[in-house]
This record gives sequence, C-alpha cells and structure tokens, in this order.
Amino acid sequence: MAKKIFICVLVVLVAGSWFMFHQSGNEARETMKQIESIEYDGDPEERLPKLKNDLRGVEAERFFKGLLLTFLSAGLIGIILVSEVLPIIAQKFTHTIYDSGEEVERDVFHDARVLMAQGEWDGAIEAFKLAAVEDPHNRMPYIEIAKIQKTHLENPLAAISTLRDAVESHVWEENDAAYLMFRLAELYDEDAEDRNSAAAIFRQVMEQFPGTRHAANARTKLHEWGMA
Repeated sequence: MAKKIFICVLVVLVAGSWFMFHQSGNEARETMKQIESIEYDGDPEERLPKLKNDLRGVEAERFFKGLLLTFLSAGLIGIILVSEVLPIIAQKFTHTIYDSGEEVERDVFHDARVLMAQGEWDGAIEAFKLAAVEDPHNRMPYIEIAKIQKTHLENPLAAISTLRDAVESHVWEENDAAYLMFRLAELYDEDAEDRNSAAAIFRQVMEQFPGTRHAANARTKLHEWGMA
C-alpha cells in the first residue's frame, strides 16, 4: 500500500514539474518575442536590459525545472520497472523455463514402463490406455499395448483388435496411419496366419496413400506373396 502511495506522489510531482517546465517555456518564448519586438521597433523606454535579464532568469529557472523533471521521471520509471514490470517479466520467464522443462521431462509412459518392468502386464496396458487419452495423436501407446498382448500375454488376436481399433477410430497423419496398418498386416500374416486379411490391409494402404512410399512398400509385399 505504501509503495502505491509513493508512486502516486511521484506521479503528481512529475505532472507538476512538467506543468511548470511547460509554463516556463511559454514565459521564455513570450519574453523573447518582446525582446525581438523592441529590437525591431526601438527601445525608448529602455526596457531591453531588464527583459534580457528576465529571459536569462527564466531560462536558468527552466533549466533547473528540466533537471527536476528528468530526475523525478527517471525515479518514477525506475520504481515502476523494479517494483511492477521486472517481477512480471521474471515470473513469466521463470514459468517459461520451468514449464518447458516439465514438458520435456514429463513422460506420459512413465507409469506404464514401471509396470512393465515389474511384469504387471494388465496394469501396464491400462497405463498405456491412459497415456493414449492424454496424448491422442501418439501412436506408441497402441503399439506398446499390442506388443504386450502378443508377446507377454500370448494373445495376438487381442493385439490385432487393439491395432484395428486404433486404425479405425482415429484420424492419423499419413506416416502414423501407414505404420499402424503395416503392423496390423504383420500380425494377421505372422500370428493369425490370415494372409488374405493382411493383403486386404496392404491394398487399403495403396488406395489410401497412392503414389507414396507406403503404397510402394505395400505393392512390393503383395508381389512377394504373388497377390498383386
């Protein structure tokens, strides 16, 4: 509260100093006009020496008022910067540094990896599902769930269901969609021994991403199988 009162007092002083500085400027200009008029018309009343002396006094007074205005303005600006502006900038800078650090260090898969290390496969799957909700544009939770289901739970059909749901229920970037579809095709071919379903997925890749390397890779695979 005291700081705000002090700032308000300084604002009043600066405003008053500015007003006096402005008034002294007007006074100096008016005196100068009188001097110029007398020098042009003559000075029968001998007013010129007094006016010049007055002008010197006004200019000296204006100089000191200018110094006072500069000093008070600098003090006001300095106090506002130190007490108001700099703390806000420092706070925002600190939040930027620490928030970005938290984002870098924060790992949505941390809990899931801990559970995997402990062999808690069902718990890890649930943790990866939570990670998928938190980061819905990341394909890795679905890939990790499918790996657990296939390798550790020995349930490739569940892995197929996981990847199929991921492909069908999300709008993915091209590379992510193709990656998931290729992994799904591998599961059909290698684990479910259902090459026809795998071939159907490769054809879907060719239709969905024509002219891309994904389509070319799918076509190559179909050629290898003699199903192009």
